[in-house]
Amino acid sequence: EEDMIWQDPVTPGNKDYDIESLKTEIKSCGLTIQELVETAWASASTFRGTDMRGGANGARIRLSPQNEWDVNKPDQLSNVLKKLEVIGSKFGASLADTIVLAGVVGVEMSCDLKVPFQPGRGDATEDQTDSESFDVLEPLACGFRNYLKTEFTVSPEEMMLDRAHLLNLTAAEMTVLVGGLRTIGISATGEGIWTKVGKLSNEWFKKLLDMDVKWETTGSNSYEGKSRSTGKVVRTASRTDLVFGSNSELRAIAEVYAQNDNNDKFVSDFISAWTKVMDADMF
Repeated sequence: EEDMIWQDPVTPGNKDYDIESLKTEIKSCGLTIQELVETAWASASTFRGTDMRGGANGARIRLSPQNEWDVNKPDQLSNVLKKLEVIGSKFGASLADTIVLAGVVGVEMSCDLKVPFQPGRGDATEDQTDSESFDVLEPLACGFRNYLKTEFTVSPEEMMLDRAHLLNLTAAEMTVLVGGLRTIGISATGEGIWTKVGKLSNEWFKKLLDMDVKWETTGSNSYEGKSRSTGKVVRTASRTDLVFGSNSELRAIAEVYAQNDNNDKFVSDFISAWTKVMDADMF
């Protein structure tokens, strides 16, 4: 049967390998939780529910143009993929599976809970990839990673909402993913990192709703949070961070996750939303 390049063909991957041993190897490879999670997100979050293109299956993040996109941090990406490719090949796993499993390992390390994983992704070749047709998948903004390529007439938070729609995410899933990714340390600008990096918890939402902090604009997409009692700058944020406190619907969701007795719910919901994105193209 002939492959039609416009269908983004992917040769099916191997499902029969030792997942637990592969996870152990990934844990000891020297990559940080942030690097593991951010690479998996970069690979999977290109999925578009509108036309079913993109996603982690195929591992096209290692090919042009995706490995050159600024949002994917090319230097960091190259280092991560080199290590994961060597590790995955030892166990007979595709790089696509290894990337997603590395993200699973990162999330598990951040919360000490089991994260579901579905194997079977394949690795697409350059001959199976029309690189020019993938240019349109480049994220010009990714609120989940606090990335904005340049200023646009559309606000960063609206572009984040568009990305969430393409990923078929609900408002609650979008909210829990942004808060969780910030606690893991994912932010292209460094803004919105208010908690101990690498520990998945609802602390980010508590900081967001802290009434002792007064926010002031420092740029078109940047803010300083100053303590009302001391006047000192205690944190920085982007519009996509602060919309979860300013928009009434998103704030209501944030308030649920910020409750002292809802950390377990936050972590559970993050894992569910994370798995949904990772498996979005497994159809």
